[in-house]
Amino acid sequence: MKKITELKYEELTLEQKLGMTLIGYCHSNTDEEKIAYIESLIKKRALGAVWVLGIYEKGGEALKRFIDAADYPLLVFTDAESGLGDKRIGMHNSIGMTDSEELAYTFGKVTALHARKHGINAVCDPVVDMTDCNCTCGGTTRSLGSDKEKVASLAAAIARGMHDAGVLTVLKHYPGRTKSSIYIDSHMGETNSDETAEELLDYNLYPYVQLNKEGLVDGVMLGHSRFYNIDEKYPASLSKKVIGVLREQGFDGFAITDALCMMGVVAKFGRKGSVGLAVGNAAELALAWNHDNELVMRWLRESYDEGIITPERLDEAVKCVLAAQHKVAVMQPKFNEITDEDLEKFDRINTDSVYERCDEGIPKALDRNGRYLFTVMTQEEVNLNDPGVDVDTMRSKWYSPARVKERLEELFPNSKVTTVSEYPGSNRIWRYMDESAEFDEIVFVTYYNMSAYLGIERFTPRIPSLFHALQASGRVSTVLHFGNPYLLEDLPHVPRIIIGTHSAMGVEAGLNVLAGLYPAKGVLTYDVNLK
Repeated sequence: MKKITELKYEELTLEQKLGMTLIGYCHSNTDEEKIAYIESLIKKRALGAVWVLGIYEKGGEALKRFIDAADYPLLVFTDAESGLGDKRIGMHNSIGMTDSEELAYTFGKVTALHARKHGINAVCDPVVDMTDCNCTCGGTTRSLGSDKEKVASLAAAIARGMHDAGVLTVLKHYPGRTKSSIYIDSHMGETNSDETAEELLDYNLYPYVQLNKEGLVDGVMLGHSRFYNIDEKYPASLSKKVIGVLREQGFDGFAITDALCMMGVVAKFGRKGSVGLAVGNAAELALAWNHDNELVMRWLRESYDEGIITPERLDEAVKCVLAAQHKVAVMQPKFNEITDEDLEKFDRINTDSVYERCDEGIPKALDRNGRYLFTVMTQEEVNLNDPGVDVDTMRSKWYSPARVKERLEELFPNSKVTTVSEYPGSNRIWRYMDESAEFDEIVFVTYYNMSAYLGIERFTPRIPSLFHALQASGRVSTVLHFGNPYLLEDLPHVPRIIIGTHSAMGVEAGLNVLAGLYPAKGVLTYDVNLK
C-alpha cells in the first residue's frame, strides 16, 4: 500500500503554499492537457484539493490518476445534494418533508460510503439554507425547511452519517439565503441582503453554530450574497467580515468558495480578482470552476505579488488546509459497507416525502376505474416519441413525461392522458379546451425544473390562466406537483393537492399516492399559502 505522509508547513515553498489554496477543477469533459497539469501539481505537492465532476465517466479516470499521484492526504471534493451514483433523492427538501432524523442519517451515511468508494473524502453537504418566505428564485427544493431547530437537527443527522462513514462535511451556502436576497440567482448577478450579524445568528446561522458545537462542521462553502450591513464592499465569498461572524462563534474549520465563475462575483470583481480576493480575505480554498488551472495558479501568484494575498493571510490559509488534510489522514470510519437496510431507508426518503392535502369530504386517492382527463405538463421542446428527452435537474434526469403518461395509462385504464407544454400556443390551448369538454374531472401533473441560471421559479402565465378557465366550471379536481410548492400559490383553489420531490423514484411515489397504492407521509417544511 502506498505510504501517505502529511505535509509540513515549514517545508513548503511559496508555490506549494499557493497551490494549497486552490481546488483543482476537473469535469468529465476536461481535456488531457489540463488533467495532466493537475496531476503535475499533485506530484509536486502543490495542490490542496481537487473537485471532480462526472466521476463515472472521463472524470472517474482522472480522479484515479489524481489519487494515484498523491503521496499526501489530498482533499477530494464533490457535491452530493441529491446523493451519488444510482442512489439519489429529490434534493434536500425530500429529507425535510420526511421529517426523519433516522432517514437523514442514512442519507449522509450512504452518500459518504458511495463517495469513499471512489476516493472522495470531503462532500459539500448538508445544505442548511433556510426558506422562511415565498422563495420563487431557485433553491427552495434544496432547503431542509424553514424551522431553524428542525433544519439543525436534520442537518446534524446527515453530518453524523457522513462522519461515521468517513468523509468531511462542508455546510453551505454560508451565510444562507435571506428574504432580501431571493429574487436574483447569484449565478446571474449580485444578490444583496440587509441582514445584520445579529439577525443572521438568530436565524440563518443557527444550524452552523449548533452543528459546530457538536463537532460536525469541517468546512463551509461561502455564497456570493453581499450583506451590506456587515460588509459594504464585498460579498460573503470575498469578505473577512462575513466569515468572521462564524469565526467569532468558535468555528476553526476551512472555508471554500462557491464557484467563482458566477456573475454574483465575476461581474463586479472579474475572474482573477474574485480568486485573489477570496483567498486574500475569506476562503482557505478557492473553487475557480475553471478548466485552466494553470491560469488560476498564475492569478494566485499575481495576487500574492500585488499584496492582495498577504504572506500572513497565505500562511493562515495553508495551515487551515493542512489541518483539514490531517483530519482526512486520521479519520476512522465506523462503516465500510452499505447494507440492505441502509438502501431500504434511503429509498424511503423518496417515497415517504410525498405530501397530500385534500378538502374535507374529498377522498385521498382517485378511483382507478374513474374517467379523467390527465394533463401532463412538459418542457417546450419535449418529444414523447423520443425517450431520451427528459427534464434535467442539475445533471440528473428525473421527470420523464413519457414515463408519467405510460404509468397513468396503466393505473387508470378508463381515462385519457394528454400533454400541455410549459408555454402552450393558442392552437394547442384551443385543441386542449375542446378535448377537455368531454370530461367532468381533470387532473394535472405539473413540475418545476430547479436549475442554475433559470432565475425566478414560476409557472409561465399561460398555465395559471388555463387553470382559472377550467376552474370557472370547477373541473380540476387534483394537481400532482413535483418541485417548488410555492408555484401552486399562482393557481386557483384545487380540492386535492399532492406534492412530490425531484427524483425519478419520487415521481413514481407521487403517482402511487394519486392511485391510492401508497399513503402520503410527507409534511410541508415551510408555509405555503395554497388557495
